Amino acid sequence: MTDLFDEQFGTEETPAAETSTGQRRASRERAAKRRAQRRRNAITFVVMVASIALLLGGAFVLIRPLFQGSPEEPEVTDFPGPGSGEVEVVVNTGDTGTDIGRTLVEANVVATVGAFTEAYNNNPQAVQIQAGTYTMREEMASVDAVQALLDPGSRADLTVTIPEGWRATQIYERVAARLEVPLEDVEVAAEEFAAAELPDAAEGEIEGWLFASTYTVETDTEPAELLQQMVDLTVRQLEEREVPEDEWQDTLIIASILELEVNNPEHWGQVARVVENRLAGCSGDGTLGMDTTYAYGLNKPAWEITRSEWQEDHPYNTRRVAGLPPTPIGAPGEPAIDAVLNPPEGDWCYFVTVNPNTGETRFTDDIDEHRQNQELYREWLAQQDGDEDEDGED
Repeated sequence: MTDLFDEQFGTEETPAAETSTGQRRASRERAAKRRAQRRRNAITFVVMVASIALLLGGAFVLIRPLFQGSPEEPEVTDFPGPGSGEVEVVVNTGDTGTDIGRTLVEANVVATVGAFTEAYNNNPQAVQIQAGTYTMREEMASVDAVQALLDPGSRADLTVTIPEGWRATQIYERVAARLEVPLEDVEVAAEEFAAAELPDAAEGEIEGWLFASTYTVETDTEPAELLQQMVDLTVRQLEEREVPEDEWQDTLIIASILELEVNNPEHWGQVARVVENRLAGCSGDGTLGMDTTYAYGLNKPAWEITRSEWQEDHPYNTRRVAGLPPTPIGAPGEPAIDAVLNPPEGDWCYFVTVNPNTGETRFTDDIDEHRQNQELYREWLAQQDGDEDEDGED
């Protein structure tokens, strides 16, 4: 019956299946469209958020100066130069590049410490800038300011250098020349100063109390003012080393001998020990036997001292008179003072520089060995005479 009905009228199952399949396809297409639409919406949202962020960032850049109160002109980190006017600045001993930069900023010479220190660090010669007073322009470029500090023409003051070992008369001549005053003015100032201003330990003798160093003075500095600086520095050196005041003079005397007896500072400590040992009696009679002291006393080179003069009991003839000479024989420096205060241990009683060119010096406690060392010096001396003869023949 069913089959006959199917033949006559067909079946409805196939169209129904096809309809169901189409519905599912349509449903999938609608779902896909919805997903695509959601993706497009998400992308649109991200783009919108990014756009808003960019707009806010741009707006912040534009309105930030309003909140910061930005000046109309950009911040100046360095002046363009060359500057104008004049101003005096002081560079102190031990100032670093940063210290100098601060001084120049305060004087309106440079714009910022940073700009100056950069110029200072980029100039290999900048470390040679010396303490002193300088005449500078205001609003200089930092590189020009460094160059100005290296230029001696910028100095508004003077430097006076006193070499180690110089005696007072030599120092007077240097002071007179640098201050451009008559030598007599310096000599009078020194005499008056010695009578009234010297420490009691000096016993009125200025020799040895004018410390060997470099001094910075103004162009109108008086001789007495500069002498005061020298003596003050001597006192400061002794006080810093905690030397008892009753030992000040002896310390300066021995230090001045070291400066002139050997030309190699490495031997100064040993010579100081020899002095102590001789004063203690190693030489037999307490004499120092230093040619430099008598040369100072006679104001002539040791090789010009005659045989008869060596026999005189002159206060500075330490071959004849026991103990230290009455005063120092020159201006000592720091290393010599340190050598006196901290000599190495040793029983040396004699020494001789066998080669003045190299400074080689032999020390011994044996008189026979000392005589052999003296012979080495004579050989060196003969060699010099021979070289001179050969040079003359050439």
